[in-house]
Amino acid sequence: MTADPRTPGRTLLPVASARQTWTTLAARFRERPGLSAAAATVLVVAAAGGLVAPWVLGRLVDDVIADAPASRVAGRVAVIAAAAVLTGLLTALGAALASRLGETVLARLRERVLDRALHLPSATLERAGTGDLLARVGDDVAVVTNVIAVSGPAFVGALLSVVLTVFGLVALDWRLGLAGLVAAPAYALALRWYLRRSAPHYARERIATGERTQAMAGALRGAATVRAYRTEDAHVAAIAERSGVARDLSLEIFNLHTRFGLRINRSEFLGLAAVLVAGFFLVRDDLVTVGAATTAALYFHRLFNPIGLLLMESDSVLQAGASLARLVGVAELPDTAPPAASGPPTASGPAARPAGPRGAAALDVTVRRHHYDDGPLVLADVELRLAPGERVALVGASGAGKSTLAGIAAGIIAPTDGSVRLDGVPLTGTGEATTRRDVALVSQEVHVFAGALAEDLRLAAPDATDAELLDALDRVGATTWLRTLPDGLATAVGEGGHRLTAAQAQQVALARLVLTAPAVAVLDEATAEAGSAGARDLDRAALAATRGRTTLIVAHRLSQAVGADRIVVLDHGRIVEQGTHDELLAADGRYGHLWRSWRVPV
Repeated sequence: MTADPRTPGRTLLPVASARQTWTTLAARFRERPGLSAAAATVLVVAAAGGLVAPWVLGRLVDDVIADAPASRVAGRVAVIAAAAVLTGLLTALGAALASRLGETVLARLRERVLDRALHLPSATLERAGTGDLLARVGDDVAVVTNVIAVSGPAFVGALLSVVLTVFGLVALDWRLGLAGLVAAPAYALALRWYLRRSAPHYARERIATGERTQAMAGALRGAATVRAYRTEDAHVAAIAERSGVARDLSLEIFNLHTRFGLRINRSEFLGLAAVLVAGFFLVRDDLVTVGAATTAALYFHRLFNPIGLLLMESDSVLQAGASLARLVGVAELPDTAPPAASGPPTASGPAARPAGPRGAAALDVTVRRHHYDDGPLVLADVELRLAPGERVALVGASGAGKSTLAGIAAGIIAPTDGSVRLDGVPLTGTGEATTRRDVALVSQEVHVFAGALAEDLRLAAPDATDAELLDALDRVGATTWLRTLPDGLATAVGEGGHRLTAAQAQQVALARLVLTAPAVAVLDEATAEAGSAGARDLDRAALAATRGRTTLIVAHRLSQAVGADRIVVLDHGRIVEQGTHDELLAADGRYGHLWRSWRVPV
């Protein structure tokens, strides 16, 4: 992870090193050997075909000087025309194959990035900010796609043309080839000058783009709050400031690009002048023919476009390289992050467990200590066991560590030092399938996906029938508002569709929990967003959804804790009390103080 100097406490998602980036890219190309070989072969043949016309034209000059018959001259012209047509066709075919290969590789990489992003711990995404991730899967993908579809094939073709043309120039006459190499130091110095100044700009530009996206996403996501507190001007100013940084960096890069072009033109002049002067002296001394000198000059002139393209497109390649490193940084994140104390999976671990719904299970959570990165201690010396089918409420003041403990219990957060076991089997970090199948987390921040309501519910159970979906909704008390929907289960909900209230969205989340049928359910203030009007209904829905399951509830309202089998009180990251509601009131400890402060009748 990379610290963001502009936002203290924010940690950006990782960026891959150059070696890791190219290793990953090469591995992706090796996954498609046939297409990779075809694209490379066609591009090489197309580049070699470009050498035919200058060579034949040189021979044509010698034929004209020697007063060769018209048939030979016509034959030379026909060969030049045929070579031009064939080279054009091969160049187009090579570009198409290279684009197809590049787009396929990028699509697989993009899928991997999204897969890793969806499996990242929520705390990691919160510290990085949505802007960083959105910039990667949006702006960075767009930059790489543009290079692959437009610049990439041309860049590869230009590189092959330069290599083969230099070889042809040296093969024609080593002295003419040596004269052409006079331009090499000038080109190298121009490129070195540009790279040293532009590479840091591109890295900073990508970060600045992420900052701009973060500012826009934050303002749009909280638009209602922004309007309520009349802070529109402050948010617009923040977006403008970060947009200005990105704009200024782009202008600086454009200025460097323009000055780079002048250095390229200077190098071309030096190289062509050297070839022409060398050709003059060699022809004068009868060491080469006029045709050979002509071919050499044409070969070197032919280098103008590909070398210019290589150097000028280095601008796009650098941007793509910076974006690709950001994509690979996320794509190569490990599938899991097992804590040190968990140990390796055993034969009795998840792989040996039968698939399908399970009954209630025992959950053991041990957290010797936990903190985020280098931050303060959040949890310490926590030993929590939930018996099969037991309903445990977790209470405590704000900041006591309730949500963190719930995330660890659900396998979403790996403790710094500790372990989580389900029926004695390590859970956290030992396999995504185990966590997703056996433990389900429902938080207060639920999301209704755009599409039909039935499709939203089937995210939890893809093979569920309509009858099963209706039964799940009925179980959580959603039948009443379901009847008001114009198309029932087929009604489009989420963005662009029918807007569900906060309470209705939470009922959809609880219905997904019913369909998932986990062994353990963790409710992290899952009914907190309902407000007082729908609180009791959602509490009943949560109770129905978790009936018969081992359940851990982070209680937003103490009324949720009253009916629990056991109440666990957290204070400053430690368990200070445990017992039933009546037992804890009688003890008159921390829970009794919280209850009196809350003073809600049961």
